[in-house]
Amino acid sequence: MKLAIIGAGKIVQDFLTIADQIPDLTLTAIAGVPSDAATLAGLQDKYGIKKTYTDSKLAIDDSEVDTVYVAVPNSLHFVVSKQALIAGKNVICEKPFVPTRAEAEELKALADARGLILVEAITNQYLENFAGIQAALSTIGTTRIAEFNYSQYSSRYDAFRAGTVLPAFDPAKGGGALMDLNIYNIHLVVGLFGTPDAVNYLPNIQRGVDTSGILTLTYPHMQAVCIAAKDAGAPVRSTIEGEDGTIVIDGPTNELHQFTVAPRGGEQQVQRLNKHDHRMVAEYTRFVKMIGEHDTAAADKAFVHSADVLDVLAAAKASMA
Repeated sequence: MKLAIIGAGKIVQDFLTIADQIPDLTLTAIAGVPSDAATLAGLQDKYGIKKTYTDSKLAIDDSEVDTVYVAVPNSLHFVVSKQALIAGKNVICEKPFVPTRAEAEELKALADARGLILVEAITNQYLENFAGIQAALSTIGTTRIAEFNYSQYSSRYDAFRAGTVLPAFDPAKGGGALMDLNIYNIHLVVGLFGTPDAVNYLPNIQRGVDTSGILTLTYPHMQAVCIAAKDAGAPVRSTIEGEDGTIVIDGPTNELHQFTVAPRGGEQQVQRLNKHDHRMVAEYTRFVKMIGEHDTAAADKAFVHSADVLDVLAAAKASMA
């Protein structure tokens, strides 16, 4: 994979710390806006990136690039992903994918027509602990209650309280707790249990944006709750309660550090199956393989999951009206 990274924010800088752990990945280019020039130069020097651009279109059109990692503000995901697909490049788009299912399907049609791979970068779906939790569900019987919590006081919330609205808290740019932290909870619950029958979102709204909130998902046999907060913090733990036992997940739902399976009347087992310390290694290793083998079946499966999550988001937003 010859990768062009579009964006120079925190998620990109986090990814670059582990890029050298991904087999067959070449950092061909990184692009930002003109004000990012100094940051781009520093990242190029630190991580051995071949080229920098202050115009993302130039990076997308670079003939050496075969894949584009879209890591721009949420509101730009669709536009930049579409540009890359039209240019004939595979696309890895950061979460949250795009605002609507219709936009996702437009991008998928472009990818399919051009024989390209399109995937959303959502870490928990590719972690070994996710597969382990899936397998452990059968040991705890019918699930009745599931609670997923990712509450983390945002490093940008102090600025928000002082009156400065950064993209993470700007509803016009796809900010807020639902789209930022709760998106991981939603991906996890949909990945484990499929799409719910009913969705309801109860947010705490400040200046037009949800700084925290509780999402409820109703299934035929269970109720699930997804909690996320950017204006407060709590010990991060999630619990799946079944008729015959419990699964407790320790750590943020984008990392799934470890989980404990506690069968009723049986011995607890702590599972740590993730092969890498950093959450992004597993997903990018999978993406390189998927693109290298042109595994459209895997890409199609990932797209169905992402589209299902978009349906949940749409229902959540509609419930606020």
